[in-house]
Amino acid sequence: MAEVFKNYINGKWVDAKSGKTFENRNPANWDDLIGVFPKSGPEDVEEAVKAAKKAFESWRLVPPPKRADIVKKAADLLVQRKEEIAREMTREMGKILLETRGDVQEGIDTGYYAAGEGRRLFSYTTTSELPNKFAMAIRLPVGVAGVITPWNFPMAIPTWKIFPALVAGNTVVFKPASDTPKTATTLVQILEEAGVPEGVVNLVHGGGNEVGMAIVKHPDVNLISFTGSTAVGKVISREASDTLKRVSLEMGGKNAQIVLEDANLELALDGVLWGAFGTSGQRCTATSRLILHEAIYDQFIEMLVERVKKLKVGNGLDESTEMGPIINEAQLNKIHQYVEIGKQEGAKLLIGGHRLTGGEYDKGWFYAPTIFVDVHPKMRIAQEEIFGPVLCVIKVKSFEEAIEVLNDSSYGLSSSVYTRDVNKAFKAIRDIQAGITYINAPTIGAETHLPFGGVKQTGNGHREGGWTVFDFFTEIKTVYIDYSDRLQRAQIDTYKE
Repeated sequence: MAEVFKNYINGKWVDAKSGKTFENRNPANWDDLIGVFPKSGPEDVEEAVKAAKKAFESWRLVPPPKRADIVKKAADLLVQRKEEIAREMTREMGKILLETRGDVQEGIDTGYYAAGEGRRLFSYTTTSELPNKFAMAIRLPVGVAGVITPWNFPMAIPTWKIFPALVAGNTVVFKPASDTPKTATTLVQILEEAGVPEGVVNLVHGGGNEVGMAIVKHPDVNLISFTGSTAVGKVISREASDTLKRVSLEMGGKNAQIVLEDANLELALDGVLWGAFGTSGQRCTATSRLILHEAIYDQFIEMLVERVKKLKVGNGLDESTEMGPIINEAQLNKIHQYVEIGKQEGAKLLIGGHRLTGGEYDKGWFYAPTIFVDVHPKMRIAQEEIFGPVLCVIKVKSFEEAIEVLNDSSYGLSSSVYTRDVNKAFKAIRDIQAGITYINAPTIGAETHLPFGGVKQTGNGHREGGWTVFDFFTEIKTVYIDYSDRLQRAQIDTYKE
């Protein structure tokens, strides 16, 4: 019998009101049924929001350091269960153990950072233009936070959102991706064990249309934090505007790595392999474009192909595997459609470009690491997010052209430049249109104490991670205290000795 899981609403584990369920299977082995989860609907969201709204009235009054103590305890529990959760995550969404351990560690790091902010949550005190008057700005919680997360970082991304939301004093309605409900359930179980009061965190499983949109449209949800595709993010932005919700959107990317003629080529090679094929290319920060200076183009392509030929693709639970499966059949088909588009556009397929079959591959969604060369910057495969192990290589003649090609994108999340020239490095930092720039490092590898987010169609101006995420999860209230015992009018009454 498959294990049956439930929603978590108002401190209780409950079935969907409809009684409907869905299966969650291992993408590396379809025969491995992870569990059966509730296929929830708007009526379940209604109960979750009601619980969160009620709990907010008491939770907001708990001192921030005490709220932070619960988040710290949750991080401690993640430390204790790190290996167990990593293996569970690999089984659920496929990426290799090296990466899922890192995913859990990211949750741990986020928890400890957020817990520390419980004793900070700094605001401003400032001067007043009038005598005997005090002025300051303080942070207050916003209310009920709707948290909608993807499957590719099923522990890290929910903790990016939920931990700071809780420390800031908000309550949460959490809808995880339907491809990773087990990891989400584990996180909520840990928060329950850590002492989160009933109603403060609520978990509702189900589809985006049925559950996600119900959260977005609900008038008692005060803010939405979403990570996912740009197409869905645009819909959320439109729907949330009816109730004037605060919305943070972390969306797609078409990230590029530039390798200049003076670069350490072995280092750059390690970087692009990790950036392009880590998580099977299924990251918003994945390296999907490789921009090579013509002076090193042929040499670097030869080095790259030799390394890619040796990549071991398989079940991520095998410690020797270097790249796991694609998350599901629909995503695998989308990747292959883009490969066909690339060939039709005239790009040269150098390696890969096909589904892997035979042996263990026949029971999973495996795709070969793929490289296109002779790619024109305007081709669809160089412009649109593929979200898979497909790398498009573009040749340029100069540093200036490399920057121009990198910026020729509707996205602007991450970027990377390999060079030994410090002048060019700083010009790249200044001129690249992206929220993140790495010098002599790949496009992936964000650290939790720094802001994370992008420009253009990657995001809507907010940042996750670090101190900036608390700007999203708190409301600023300006306070004036006049102890002059008389009416004083700013801008009208001038100070006189």
